[in-house]
Amino acid sequence: MNYEYLEHTADVKFRAYGKNLEEAFCNAAYALKNVICTDNIKKKIIKEIEINAEDEKSLLYDFLEWFIIALDSEDFILSEIKNLEIKENTLKAKVIGDVVSNYEIHTHIKAPTYQEMEIVKGDKVMLQVVVDH
Repeated sequence: MNYEYLEHTADVKFRAYGKNLEEAFCNAAYALKNVICTDNIKKKIIKEIEINAEDEKSLLYDFLEWFIIALDSEDFILSEIKNLEIKENTLKAKVIGDVVSNYEIHTHIKAPTYQEMEIVKGDKVMLQVVVDH
């Protein structure tokens, strides 16, 4: 299981899993995308992103927020993430997607939140996120 949705009274809460931090971040982005739209997104647009933050939680917040801003300001929706790399609280990745107006949107996400955010590292990595919609 790459991610799962959990009960939350008002917002959307999910956990994303991975064998390492990079894979868990990718799965968190896919969970966020599937809250917005469950369609299979075509791979037409490629973007290179770089995000710097003060710690891992801020990096996770900023990473997920990037997709919300790209959706709102550039009409971009995610299909796939490639070559995601995290080093010293800097994330670099290639994100591939399409114009969101070609798809059916289920809900609008306002922002990720720090409420109940967790990053748990062990044999695998678990990220827990609540997003405001």
